[in-house]
Amino acid sequence: MKQSYFDGGLATYIGTSILAALITVLTLGICAPWGLCMLYNWKIKHTVIDGRRLYFDGTATQLFAHWIKWFFLTVITLGIYSFWLNIKLQQWITKHTHVL
Repeated sequence: MKQSYFDGGLATYIGTSILAALITVLTLGICAPWGLCMLYNWKIKHTVIDGRRLYFDGTATQLFAHWIKWFFLTVITLGIYSFWLNIKLQQWITKHTHVL
């Protein structure tokens, strides 16, 4: 049976989190998709399932396009679409997560 594990370390996690937070805060949230993609990439590249390492090929530009679309759908529906945002984001992450 092949092993599944997570091999991320605290130092790289803290560094990635600080950089993602700085990018988000210094751009007043406009570059939040870039920070999120950094965090997703870190988490996914340190994950091994059944002996196969995962990788993430999503880009901040792709997520930014969805971000804009989701924002307008939320505004147009007077906030109702916001209930689907977490699901849509998870679908996008999963679509861009692969095994080597």
